[in-house]
Amino acid sequence: MQLLQVHDKQFQPYISATEIEKQVKRVAAEINRDYQNKRPLFIAILNGAFMFAADLFKEISVEAEICFIKLASYKGTKSTGQVITAIGLDVDLVGRDIIIIEDIVDTGKTLSHFLPQLQHQQPSTLKIAALLHKPDAIVHPIKIDYLGFTVPSKFLLGYGLDYDGLGRNIKEIYQLV
Repeated sequence: MQLLQVHDKQFQPYISATEIEKQVKRVAAEINRDYQNKRPLFIAILNGAFMFAADLFKEISVEAEICFIKLASYKGTKSTGQVITAIGLDVDLVGRDIIIIEDIVDTGKTLSHFLPQLQHQQPSTLKIAALLHKPDAIVHPIKIDYLGFTVPSKFLLGYGLDYDGLGRNIKEIYQLV
């Protein structure tokens, strides 16, 4: 087992790049099936979801658009409990089919803060695609419509997930030892 050192912490392999690719393709196939003859707008939540969003969007075969918003609630390995909107949304959502792309849903705080703001803009539909979900960490229940993996409540790193800014560029997902 290859351990990875990032800052002061060690991480061990958890989900391989091959497993991630397989689940991304499965999620994309579900979205392609559900959105035939529609033109969804994907809203990817930065920074963590950028890799998942890019790989997922490459597999989308229906006509679609993508934009990005930056929300944050983590510092180090812990949620701060506060959601910060750093880059806002500049697209009209009225009557649109929206799919939020999120890297991980753990406490649900980020989405519970963001979803009412989106609903206020009157989209036709609003769905969530998340690569990872930690059901044991949920404080604010969120319905995930398209899910890659259910994972335990451990700190994860890689494939867009970071530890104090490092590790996002790792192709696999590692867990804190």
